[in-house]
Amino acid sequence: LPQNWPMRAGYFCIDTSTPITSNVFAAATRSANAALTAAKLVGSGKSEMAYVAGRPPGHHAERKVFGGFCYFNNAALAANALSRKGRVAVLDVDHHHGNGTQDIFYSRRDVLTVSIHGHPEFSYPFYAGFEDEKGEGDGAGFNVNFPLHPGVDDAAYLTALDKALKVIRKFAPDYLVVSLGVDIMRGDPTGAFYVSAEGMRNIGRAIGSLRLPSVIIQEGGYHLQNLRRGVRGFLVGYGVGMTPAP
Repeated sequence: LPQNWPMRAGYFCIDTSTPITSNVFAAATRSANAALTAAKLVGSGKSEMAYVAGRPPGHHAERKVFGGFCYFNNAALAANALSRKGRVAVLDVDHHHGNGTQDIFYSRRDVLTVSIHGHPEFSYPFYAGFEDEKGEGDGAGFNVNFPLHPGVDDAAYLTALDKALKVIRKFAPDYLVVSLGVDIMRGDPTGAFYVSAEGMRNIGRAIGSLRLPSVIIQEGGYHLQNLRRGVRGFLVGYGVGMTPAP
């Protein structure tokens, strides 16, 4: 490895947007520990759902490299912890493909990874998230990607989500981990989708209808008003979906 520290970091980072500063380790560790605490609460049956408002996010962190504002993969940590108790599905609804989560579980069949995201021809991380990436070895068939082109609105997103939920239902998991990104909303500076606040509510309701013990982990979202409205809408919708019809 080179002696120059910035050059050395390039061996382990996939971009130039994820700096190493004096407080990075502490912040990333707190975010990771929050995800593990949520998994413990849900896995023990003390909570049916736990939402992790963690920063930095984590779904771009792979086994050997970090990037995309992510250092430790919070969703993967939660999913791995829950996998000791049963089958786990990870559903990534961030605008950007969860390349890290895919990489970590790519050879495993006990954790299904499903991602709906901007097509990598147009969206970060650009090298992962294609439809033909389906897992390998024991994990063949247990990674499913739904890449979408720019301009997706509520209706188009919900159509893709319906397909993703069918895959999850077929897998029949015991637990669900959701990588929640509100950067799919209209106006996010890093995204190219046009999902509304009502769309976020409907997305939450659809996912909640799975009625699975769930850990919901905050990933992207870089428009403050959207972050407030989107997370609230998603969680309200999720609660509605979880509630059985009278």
